[in-house]
Amino acid sequence: MTAIINRFEAENPDIKVIENVVFWPGYDQLTAQLAANDAPDLVTMHGSVISDYQARGLLEPMGELLAVAGVRTDDLTDAARRAVTIEGELWSAPIDTWAPLWHINLNYFREARLIGDGEPLLPRSPDELYAHARRFRERIGKPYFVQGTANEYAGFARNFYTFAMQQGAELYTADGRANFQTLEATRALALFKTIFEENHTTRNQDYSAAVAGFMRGDGGVFLVGTWMVGTFDARSKEPGNPLSGGYIVVPYPQLFAYDVVYADGHNWVMPRNDKRSPATREAAVRFLRFFTAHNFDWSRTGHLPVFKSIIESEAWRSLPYRPQLAKLAEIATPLPKQVRRQFPIETIIGQEAAAAISGAKTIPQALADMERRVNDILDHI
Repeated sequence: MTAIINRFEAENPDIKVIENVVFWPGYDQLTAQLAANDAPDLVTMHGSVISDYQARGLLEPMGELLAVAGVRTDDLTDAARRAVTIEGELWSAPIDTWAPLWHINLNYFREARLIGDGEPLLPRSPDELYAHARRFRERIGKPYFVQGTANEYAGFARNFYTFAMQQGAELYTADGRANFQTLEATRALALFKTIFEENHTTRNQDYSAAVAGFMRGDGGVFLVGTWMVGTFDARSKEPGNPLSGGYIVVPYPQLFAYDVVYADGHNWVMPRNDKRSPATREAAVRFLRFFTAHNFDWSRTGHLPVFKSIIESEAWRSLPYRPQLAKLAEIATPLPKQVRRQFPIETIIGQEAAAAISGAKTIPQALADMERRVNDILDHI
């Protein structure tokens, strides 16, 4: 981000970009700025959060701005367009799509004989996943999965969403209310409860410990997002560690009827400000034009680019693992845009999923509590 902004300023010396780096994810500070009538001109925002601000009239629609900036919306990937479209209107300039992935220690997979034609064998059903995990444990003596499960609820929620979506679950009704007490949701939690009970996952690691654990060889598959691709690829190029010459990353495998994975993404939004001058607006358009022109450069982070032309390009596909990740442009699926308060809801889902998987609650009780707590939030918007 810093490199792209520096390049923009060098090529546009009449425009000064003032960056405000905030404590992640930054929405408390943004809300305070909006309340104080001190709106930034552009803000990076998760797609899952856009509807919270759009519904309160705090964002400007960006379809016309993107057209002026030369952004061809028909070149956006399906994943990117779904993330920023509300009632047919574009509310942001997409930056990327991110999704949880299977980061694989290929050295361990070779040793466990979970390889076919040089590629890792991926399960195609829950039963096949259990069989692979048991073989991995028998031959490697370590758990199949590495997960951040201590004080880290996002992973539980993303797994729940993904494997419920793969069954075609309607997790939220048309009017945006939670609908979790279903057979599909039960199966999604039962999947990871079995993994936990059979000791096929690391335990009691927070996010940082899980990252370090995967790099030191604690297990075979690390469930974490696109943002770690570059770090693990660099590690695999260093000699003398468990990932040396043996790392690959792939989208979540299809274990149920549909090939989908829960996803989110980063976007540029323009907070509403009736006092914004035409000159400032024009500067913002120039910045958006520049940034979208450099979407390939941003995609080196590991996040998926938002333009089909980049995904189809030889330059992008020559980057490490990109051919395997290209399908995310089609299967990455955000929650419906009518679902608001997705960040606090994610924590609730993660808490209740963790309770069910660990056995602290039965799965029916966890799903009932999950639905009740989420609907309590949605009822008080």
